[in-house]
This record gives sequence, C-alpha cells and structure tokens, in this order.
Amino acid sequence: MEADAHQGEPKRVLHVGCGPLSPEKLHGVFRGPGWREIRVDIDPAVKPDIQASITNLRKEVADASVDAVWSSHNLEHVYDHEVEPALREFVRVLRPAGFALITCPDLEAIANLIAAGVERVAYVSPAGPVTPLDMLFGLRSAVERGNYFMCHRTGFTQERLGNLIIAAGFHEAHVLKGQSYDLWALGLMPEASREEINNVLCANGLAFHACA
Repeated sequence: MEADAHQGEPKRVLHVGCGPLSPEKLHGVFRGPGWREIRVDIDPAVKPDIQASITNLRKEVADASVDAVWSSHNLEHVYDHEVEPALREFVRVLRPAGFALITCPDLEAIANLIAAGVERVAYVSPAGPVTPLDMLFGLRSAVERGNYFMCHRTGFTQERLGNLIIAAGFHEAHVLKGQSYDLWALGLMPEASREEINNVLCANGLAFHACA
C-alpha cells in the first residue's frame, strides 16, 4: 500500500475487526464517496481485504498510509498486553492529520448492570439477546457455535481507554460515555484538525465537543 494518496482520490479508512461485509458496520462519517473502506479482520471466514491481527499490520499496511482507523467493538477481543501494541499500530498507519475512532464496552456501565442481575437481558442485538455476562466475556451464543474470536479478553473504563490512547502515541485523546453501555474515543494525530473532525462527527450524531 502506498504511503502517499493521490490528489482527488477518496480518503482511506482502515476498518479493523470489520466482521462480515456490511455498509452498516461503518460509522456514518465514513460512508459515501469521500471514503474508501479497507477491511481488516483476523477471521478468514468474513473475507476481509486484509487477514491479520491488529497487533501487527506491518506486512500489510504501510506507515502513514490511511486517513482514519475505525475500531468498533474490537479492542476488547485482544489480550490485555496486546492493547497498546494494537493502538501503536493505529498510530503507525495513520497520516499526520489522521484520526482513530474507537468504540468498545464500558466496564463501569456493565458493572452496574451486573449488580442488577448478571443474566438479565440488557438489550436485543441483531445476533440475539445480550446480557451483562455477554458484555463482559463476549457473546456466549456465538462462542458456543465455535466463534472463539468473539471472546472478550480485556476491558476499559473511560479513564483507562484515554490513558492507553495517549500512551500509544496519539497527540490527543477524547473519550465519552455512549448510550448503549459503550465508550467512544477519538485519537488525534499531531496535525489533525480537532474542530474540523468534531464538526464532521457532529453531523453524524457524535459530538466530543460542542458542535459549531
């Protein structure tokens, strides 16, 4: 993959832990002709563009070659000691004005649910009912069917995720609590325009700062 984008070409978003092909898996900010999705997953069954672990993409993705990284419910699937290497890979592949958008379960919100009943259904997803136990350890129905990639191996609070993003080498980290027992994080590279990126996110229903 070439490090320099040609003028006029769509921006590139590296969709890590992409799962099966579906336009709905992309956040709204990355949909449309202005972006080209590059799908990455460790599971060959989902037919990604790149089959690899997010902890080491050096053979597949060049330095400073993408404009954004989109990680949706992906980081909790790697082992705890692999989180920082994965985030460092995000930094490595991003261009100086790029950013990473990350969402994952919120351990604090899950802890509150556990106190009310570990097997109580919190919500129903397209994959079926989800309980606090599923949020903590991974969707048990999928694991039971043999999809061990769905296991959760670590977890995050708002403070911990922000600290890890900075430790990995991002210039800025902004983390907020979502509406579905989740966290949302924005990691900015040194030349990224916080205002411009926030305004684009605002237009797609996600605001880390006041919208213009």
